[in-house]
Amino acid sequence: MLPGSFDPPTNGHLNLIERASRIFEKLYIVIAVNESKKYLFSAKERYSMIRKLTTPYKNVEVTLFDDLVVNFAQQNNVKVIIRGVRALVDFGYEFELAMTNKELNPNIEIMFMPTDPKFFVLRSSAIKEIAAFHGDISSMVPPDVVVALEQKLHTS
Repeated sequence: MLPGSFDPPTNGHLNLIERASRIFEKLYIVIAVNESKKYLFSAKERYSMIRKLTTPYKNVEVTLFDDLVVNFAQQNNVKVIIRGVRALVDFGYEFELAMTNKELNPNIEIMFMPTDPKFFVLRSSAIKEIAAFHGDISSMVPPDVVVALEQKLHTS
């Protein structure tokens, strides 16, 4: 299982999905729905983008979930949660999250998957900021996401 907000989906996310889909027989992409968090794209929009982007992977299932990821794991007999990490800063946050998830469900294993070096600096918040100022994000996100960001940020 690879959980995340995917707001927006990046080439780094797709790299993790592609790599994890080769490792696991079935890979759930769990898109977070957290009413207390502010997203640029709605849950439905994020779901649509990820569904379209993952069609080449026959063992990938995309779902929205508005509860703890460990609960999704338990309900779907998932044994491993994959967390992507780019840098030491990510690792600190992800390690704390992993320990919390292990406390909530000791049967879950957490796998940290380092990003491919060419996607090292891709952070959704930075991509949204660059896009807001009409910067070129075409190497950071898939073409459909470039269009979606343009429409979301620059169309009234």
